[in-house]
Amino acid sequence: QVRLVESGGGSVQAGGSLRLSCAASGFTNRRYCMGWFRQAPGKERERVASILIGGGATDYADSVKGRFTISQDNAKNTLYLQMNSLKPEDTAMYFCAAQDAPVFSLKYCRPNRWGQGTQVTVSS
Repeated sequence: QVRLVESGGGSVQAGGSLRLSCAASGFTNRRYCMGWFRQAPGKERERVASILIGGGATDYADSVKGRFTISQDNAKNTLYLQMNSLKPEDTAMYFCAAQDAPVFSLKYCRPNRWGQGTQVTVSS
């Protein structure tokens, strides 16, 4: 059973940085996808960044390109999201997600496993 546990959220002023972590366990496939999503109050959940595990490809939402970086540490089974130059509009609950099935392209990444989320609040 895949399990995802996020950490690293918090409150920061605009222009600051945070790093989110997602401890992952239970994967049986060697090639799959993971990502970070976020949901602000009153808004739909949106994809922030994705990564192809076993392939290395990454993809970002236009709103975070150049500011956020998704990465993984295979040895620690951990996914990261480094967030720099944070803006108040980045305030949201951030979720780690994964598709627990073989995936060979981020075009076909459809997460079916979710963490509980970690809150990020950016003040102006």
